[in-house]
Amino acid sequence: MSRYALTIEYDGSKFNGWQSQIGVPTVQDALETALSSVANHSVRVLGAGRTDTGVHASGQVAHFDSASERSLNSWLRGANTELPDAISVLAVSQVNNQFHARFSATGRSYRYVILNRPIAPTFFRRRVTWEYRSLNIQEMALAARCLVGKHDFSAYRAAGCQSHSAVRNLRKLTVESEGAWIWIDVEADSFLQHMVRNIVGALLKVGAQEKDIRWPEEVLHSRDRQCGGPTAPPDGLYFTQASYPSEYRLPTIPVCRFW
Repeated sequence: MSRYALTIEYDGSKFNGWQSQIGVPTVQDALETALSSVANHSVRVLGAGRTDTGVHASGQVAHFDSASERSLNSWLRGANTELPDAISVLAVSQVNNQFHARFSATGRSYRYVILNRPIAPTFFRRRVTWEYRSLNIQEMALAARCLVGKHDFSAYRAAGCQSHSAVRNLRKLTVESEGAWIWIDVEADSFLQHMVRNIVGALLKVGAQEKDIRWPEEVLHSRDRQCGGPTAPPDGLYFTQASYPSEYRLPTIPVCRFW
């Protein structure tokens, strides 16, 4: 039995999230169906992060086990032939049996993409978040700095989050822009449910001049989700990378400039 790691991209607007569910399309189900066809036996796929409905990925990582003898290229080409257009396997690597896409990961990164202009997007609909209000990028960036570090992020987790602890080490939170495009890069050891979208929701309040730059930190210290802002839409969120120890030698997928 051999273990393989996959690097995957997908359009989350076509799926009810990553995790397998009965009666609705999910990324995990589509991958398992495709790989089972290539392997000629049932295949179980486990991912680095369980993205929500509508959330995309440009560098999701998953693993599966198979006793079937296939070259890496055969797994890659075969899977992509069987997958729907909204999912592509970018790379396949053979790893040792100690590798686990979720538990071996030392960090995860997301990018949130905003189109900030008065007119709604045509080509990027459901692939970026549209914000018609003029946003103050400098104040958003200043507010973001206060959230970096190891904190209790109870105020930025979903009400139904199942994680036992709300403490997370937020290693990076930056806000950059070019023209009408804004992108927010986030990196942490791991994330709580809706954590990134709730942080973005708070930063949007600051950018729209509805709250001052100290407000997101005040929300953090409250440890109360009711004190926070709205959850930002899933449309602009991309899982861009899972980080692993160098011994696994997984390929690095460059992050597109805006997503």
